[in-house]
Amino acid sequence: MFEHHQGRGSKIISAVVIKALAAIRKGSMRCVGITVKKQRPVNLDLQTIRFPVTAIASILHRVSGVITFVAVGILLWLLGMSLSSPEGFAHAAEIMNGFVVKFIFWGILTALAYHVCGGIRHLLMDFGYLEESLAVGTRSAQVAIGITVLLSILAGVFVW
Repeated sequence: MFEHHQGRGSKIISAVVIKALAAIRKGSMRCVGITVKKQRPVNLDLQTIRFPVTAIASILHRVSGVITFVAVGILLWLLGMSLSSPEGFAHAAEIMNGFVVKFIFWGILTALAYHVCGGIRHLLMDFGYLEESLAVGTRSAQVAIGITVLLSILAGVFVW
């Protein structure tokens, strides 16, 4: 259906592609009369990077969302077991009595608390109740983390 012709046009396109690939390999590329040079770090030492509190808050919000999502499945399984029969309830209660399970449950409650605090923070910014500046973002992230610490302590009291 399609015929391949080795004409003058395909040779010009091939030459342009080869030059572009060579420029990319060298790290600079000429585009619309402007030379663009990629300056990327050669050796990125992650231990020397200090993230601002807003970045930490954003990363924690995403991580807490994943933890909460996975926890919903585990908690629904446990709820189903407890509602299945009196023996199922006894087995679920026995599972919840272990220290490791209580610690995991406390972690789930802490992740949920942070996700809710971070979500409210984002909603307040989206609706315009909080100014979208670095100072307000930093302060609201600190408040969200502080409230989560308090809720985490309360969750620990509740679980144990």
